[in-house]
Amino acid sequence: MKLEGKKVGVLIESDFYEKEIFYYEHRFPEEGIELHFLSRLWGQPMLTFKGHEWHVPMECRESFESIDDAELATYSAIIVPSAIVSDRLRYTEDLSKLAPAVEFIKRAFANKNIIKGIICHGFWLISPVPELIRGRPVIGHPNLYGDIKNMGAIYTPEHDVVVDGDLVTGRTGGHCHLFARKIIDMMYEKEGGR
Repeated sequence: MKLEGKKVGVLIESDFYEKEIFYYEHRFPEEGIELHFLSRLWGQPMLTFKGHEWHVPMECRESFESIDDAELATYSAIIVPSAIVSDRLRYTEDLSKLAPAVEFIKRAFANKNIIKGIICHGFWLISPVPELIRGRPVIGHPNLYGDIKNMGAIYTPEHDVVVDGDLVTGRTGGHCHLFARKIIDMMYEKEGGR
């Protein structure tokens, strides 16, 4: 049984880690999963983002800002990737308000049926809403150890991928294969196996 028609959303912005994003582009569709790259498009029909290592261009045509709760519920998983993506997405014009991407991931966390995946530096997007991970076991990039501890999460360094209910976390972008495998396995479990 393939995961035909199931949807996974990956947040995207400039300075993404190419190897990770390229892996997702191939791995999720191998299982029949519809992969959607979502960003803040600033009212544009499309934006081109560049990768961190090789500055590879990538077009994004889908905005998370237009996704209401009903549409969000059609996603099996939402992934916050590694590199500088989450730092760019946590920008807000009004410091008294959460950034649109932070609001979006907060809504995803409110739906327990959606798998939330955060890998490496993706935790930067969660920093304005630490209550989402407070008290939960996670793993992220070692450079974010202090950030994760300050958010009240339990840093779990003995594992490269950590699962806590509907939350899957990965150590670094270099562990994206293990991270994606776990998310896919969880999607199959929800569907009653392969």
